[in-house]
Amino acid sequence: NNLLLRKDVCSWSTGMQLRFNISQLEEWLRGKNLQQSGAAQMLELLIQAAQLLQLKKKTLEDAEAICSMCTLLTTQQIVKILNLYTPVNEFEERVTVAFIRDIQTHLQERNDPPQLLLDFKHMFPVLFPFNPSSITMDSIHIPASLNLEFLHKV
Repeated sequence: NNLLLRKDVCSWSTGMQLRFNISQLEEWLRGKNLQQSGAAQMLELLIQAAQLLQLKKKTLEDAEAICSMCTLLTTQQIVKILNLYTPVNEFEERVTVAFIRDIQTHLQERNDPPQLLLDFKHMFPVLFPFNPSSITMDSIHIPASLNLEFLHKV
């Protein structure tokens, strides 16, 4: 949502930083064997936004590339990010109004939902395997120093 609201974070360098951080998260998910948890799919929208910030934004071919790559972003989100795009050095240029119109023309047949911001409270379940202990309950000794007198073996 910050990409859709803050001009200072819509730049090429932010796109690079986001993509690096997302790749670190993807690596962590693979390391923890959580690829099937749904978290990687939730990152796909952010990946497309980061790639949008990194792509060239000048020619008709660039517009077509953006439209074919940004399938999860709505037209409204793409246009908003392009409008907020702010060059951070002299080698970058602002996105022209004509380029944004080209994007809108390419995407006009999309049937996107009207919302701009994302639901950031989305939660997805994570399943942890149950590994029963080999220690039986009657073999456990509870030290008196824990002050758990209310616990009694039955």
